[in-house]
Amino acid sequence: MAVEGNLEIHHGRIHDAVPALVLLGLHDGCRAWKGFDWQAMNRLHAKGMISDPVCKAKSVVFTEEGQRRAEQLLHELFARR
Repeated sequence: MAVEGNLEIHHGRIHDAVPALVLLGLHDGCRAWKGFDWQAMNRLHAKGMISDPVCKAKSVVFTEEGQRRAEQLLHELFARR
């Protein structure tokens, strides 16, 4: 996918960033708001990281492994060094 002329988007990095960003909306221990792209949320569900985002609830539940991975990605991608 090209955006802004010649800029090529690395989808793998975007997919890694989404769970880290979803983690920023964490509340009630393992719930997070689902205000991200539906395809991205569906991929997280397919990978077993979150509960099914297609429901009436405004949040999803991280699986134990999903939350651990999201925390790891948050530190890897966004922590100041």
